[in-house]
Formats: sequence, C-alpha cells, structure tokens
Amino acid sequence: MADVHGHLPRSPAGVLRALRWSLLGLKAAWLNESSFRLEVYLLAILGPLGWYLGETGVERAMLIGSCLLVLAMELMNSSMEAVIERFGAERHELSGRAKDMGSAAVFMLMMNVVLVWALLLLPRVWPQ
Repeated sequence: MADVHGHLPRSPAGVLRALRWSLLGLKAAWLNESSFRLEVYLLAILGPLGWYLGETGVERAMLIGSCLLVLAMELMNSSMEAVIERFGAERHELSGRAKDMGSAAVFMLMMNVVLVWALLLLPRVWPQ
C-alpha cells in the first residue's frame, strides 16, 4: 500500500500497525517456510556465539548482523515465491528464473556469513 502521509512521520498508531503487519509476516514465514525456521534456529545458536566471540561492538554487529541479513533475504525470497504462486502453479521460464535468483540471493548472503565469521575469527585461531 502506498504511503498516504507522504513525507510526514507516522503517528504512533501507524507505527503500531506497521509492527503488527511485520509480526504477521514473521508468523507466516515461521508457519510456512521450513528454510526460514532452519535459519532462525541457526541464528539462535550463532547469535549468542557471535555476541560472545565478538571483541568489539562492531565485530558483534558484523557477526550477528550477517546472520540477520540471511533472514531478511529469506523473507524477501519467500514473499516473491508467494506472489509467483498466486498467479498459478504451472511452470514458466520467468517464474523459475525469478525463484532461482531469489534462492541465489539467500545463498550469497549465507556465503557472506561464512566470509565475515572466517575473516573475524580465523586470525584468532591461526595467528600469522
């Protein structure tokens, strides 16, 4: 829905409505997307571990934030797949391409998690 208030800030009620819609989206992803649930489980493990292993606020933000980015992209991918399925379950080249690219975006952010964690933590294990 378009923002009917233009550049004006939302009212507290508007912020609460937006929060409610976001929570409904998280609930829908949890109930319908096994990949999302798996990534939440991984965050439940890696989040506290990243907090513990990060030596500075920036390191903690990078370790935990890289995992949160995977969840955000998974939500985008799942929403795109839902829109595609809404138009029909028949196979179409463009639908398949869009779904594959969404999956690839999630994969790229997973590789980002590996890269961030490796660059921050490996030097502590194998000092030069």
